[in-house]
This record gives sequence, structure tokens and C-alpha cells, in this order.
Amino acid sequence: MPVLTTSACLPYTPTDPPPAPPTPESLTYSLTLPADPRTPAIVRATLRTVLQAHGLADMTEAAVQVASELSACACRFTPSLEVYVRLRFRDDALRVVLYDAHPRHAHPRLAAACDARRRSALRLPACVVRACGGDWGFGDARDPGGGTRTWAVLPREGTHTYAAAAQARMPAPESVSRLL
Repeated sequence: MPVLTTSACLPYTPTDPPPAPPTPESLTYSLTLPADPRTPAIVRATLRTVLQAHGLADMTEAAVQVASELSACACRFTPSLEVYVRLRFRDDALRVVLYDAHPRHAHPRLAAACDARRRSALRLPACVVRACGGDWGFGDARDPGGGTRTWAVLPREGTHTYAAAAQARMPAPESVSRLL
């Protein structure tokens, strides 16, 4: 049986201009992912692809490190089956936000102990964000479902500095082969 299509079913008609290619300013993505040990790998792969597509591949090293650690922490703390990831580029900085369903504690000592555990789990991304001249933190999710919002802001220029410093610390490939 032949299938009939109409122009309403097509993404655009041949007379329409093609969609604009992705730009840094159009980078805005949201993902709901399982709270699973494999989620950080999905976040890393997604972020690499998104940054490349939007012409921000130069930010990959720092951004992938931070996003991976934030997602691992969110998966570890959430009592639900999923976490929510938001990626956005604005004001020449990448914003990575993770939401998990772990509620903020009302009792001050429990809240302090929980915050200390989360802060300890986030030491590595805190160092990377600091090296990039960015900002990070966590707090109430500010949405009806509650939970915890963890974020990092990575300035583009700072990620260049971070990548250059990391490259300077890496041994040259020929020196590595001599060690083997």
C-alpha cells in the first residue's frame, strides 16, 4: 500500500531555508537519565558531542570532567530512579546543572552532615571549576518536586587555561614510549 505524505509531515519543504547550524549561543539541552552507574558515561559522551556540534570543542576537557563528577554524585545521592541534567551556554560560560531527588534535611545537624558528604564527593569538580575561574555549588532544587540542585559554571576562557595547564603536565608521547 503506498504511503501518502504531506508537507506538514516533513521537517521543512525544499523551498524553506535549511535549519541554521548550531552555535554556542544555541546550546541548551535537558536530559532525564537513569540514576545508574552508567549515567556519567552517557553524560560524558553527550557533552562531547554537544560541545563539538556547537563549536565549543575547546571546552571539552574541563567540562567533561566536571559534568561526569556532578552526575556521579547526583546518582549516588538520589533516592529516585532518575536524575535530570541541564546544559546551557550563556555569557561565554557553560552551565552544567544536575537535579537529584535527595531532599534537603530540615534538622540542622543532618543537613550539615549531608552537605559535608556531598561537598567531599565533589572535591574534584570543585578543583577543576576553581582552576577555570568558575563557580559551583549545591542547594534546594527550587521546583515543586524538591530535591537538590548541583551546578557548575565554566567560563570559556578559563577552560582554555585549564586545558593548557593539563597539556603542560602531560609527558611527551616519545618519553612515555621510552618508559615502556
